[in-house]
Amino acid sequence: MKLRFILALWAAKLSQPLLKITGHKGTNFPGELALKLCPEFLRYIAKPARIVAVTGTDGKTSVTNLICDMLEASGQRVLSNRAGANTNAGVSTCLLSGATIFNRTRFDVAALEVDERSAGRVYPYVKPQLIAVTNLFRDSIMRNGHPEFIASFLTANLPAESRLVLNADDLISSSVAPDNPRVYFGLDRLPTDVTDCINRLNDLRICPKCAGKLEYEYRRYHHIGRARCADCGFRSPDYDYEGKDVDLANMTITVADKSGSQTYRLLSDSIFNIYNLLTAVAVLREMGMDHQTIAGLAEKIDIVSSRFQAEKVGQVEVVMQMAKDRNALACSRAFDYVASRPGEKEILLMMNNLSDEVEWSENVCWLYDCDFEFLNNEQITHIVTTGPRGKDYNLRLRLAGVPEERISWARKEMDAADKLYLRPGSSVYILYGADNRSLDMGFRVREKVVKLAEEAGK
Repeated sequence: MKLRFILALWAAKLSQPLLKITGHKGTNFPGELALKLCPEFLRYIAKPARIVAVTGTDGKTSVTNLICDMLEASGQRVLSNRAGANTNAGVSTCLLSGATIFNRTRFDVAALEVDERSAGRVYPYVKPQLIAVTNLFRDSIMRNGHPEFIASFLTANLPAESRLVLNADDLISSSVAPDNPRVYFGLDRLPTDVTDCINRLNDLRICPKCAGKLEYEYRRYHHIGRARCADCGFRSPDYDYEGKDVDLANMTITVADKSGSQTYRLLSDSIFNIYNLLTAVAVLREMGMDHQTIAGLAEKIDIVSSRFQAEKVGQVEVVMQMAKDRNALACSRAFDYVASRPGEKEILLMMNNLSDEVEWSENVCWLYDCDFEFLNNEQITHIVTTGPRGKDYNLRLRLAGVPEERISWARKEMDAADKLYLRPGSSVYILYGADNRSLDMGFRVREKVVKLAEEAGK
């Protein structure tokens, strides 16, 4: 096996410069090659002494990048799969990149994003000291089924020695691997919280212990909030790291734990990104950093531009935001955020999993779990649907009550940009999917929208 590993290491190492020469990104290929030549490649590849992993339905990439950015800013050499290649092949490629040809690591710490479904292929060989679970929601139904299935899968595969950093506001993910040591983070009540679920998607209606009815003290969205069971007393865990005093006017949040509290700069006013920052702070505190140091590091970083980007172009604001295709909850959160923004808005819907366009087989039922009703808003004056799922989006918008005259359609994404009104003082939101082809198309469309906005402003 050792000989097979050495051959796999050198062959995979050789493939990396070849991919660059031929112009291929190859985020997975070197790892796929290594695993094919040596199925237990992850067991033998050199790893940094400290490893932290991040998993969960939403926020994995953002949280991993935040942790990585702050660790690097503190002067540490950090190995990370920043591109989001989070399967066993992607993790193999990442660790391969951090090792020499003599299988010695060149990094102090690894911050790894790990796909939930890859837990059984990664964690037998990679044993992180810390694993953060951001949340568990209903995801692509053909791949992930139901969040309780994913929770049970994580429980069966998370290393027993790993300390877990869990979201106390999510009763599904906070219950994984009950025998593991753990700490909890959460966000105190916000003025916008409600009691009853206003979303179409609600993955936790009854007590997971006794099947009694859950009563929510407050609910943030879907099943996220503070709940208890009136029958058996089961309730949301207490916070070890509490986010409170959220001030969107000044873009700050206070994070408190047993050693004190600290005010942090918010990177975004969206609830998702507030949770992402809180998760990263909890992880870094568990790694031994003090609040003041983390807050200073957080001042130096921003959200990854491939997830969110806003720019004022002439008299129009152009916003590029990932919404994720096939993910009802992520799209619902994006729609809610856009609808809550002030002023007149146009939306270009292009959450199309373009990598699957040639042999499309995805079940479209997720569209009917998604809150398109948020887009039935008078301040959203125009919505352009496009791409292979454009007409499906058009139908779903009509069922959500959006007037027909506010909807346009174009088969090709680049043509869709020409249908925007680009009225002075308005905003344009380009909502795009999660795979690399969708991301590339999103940037191309954004470039055209920027050019059109510049011409309209002359």
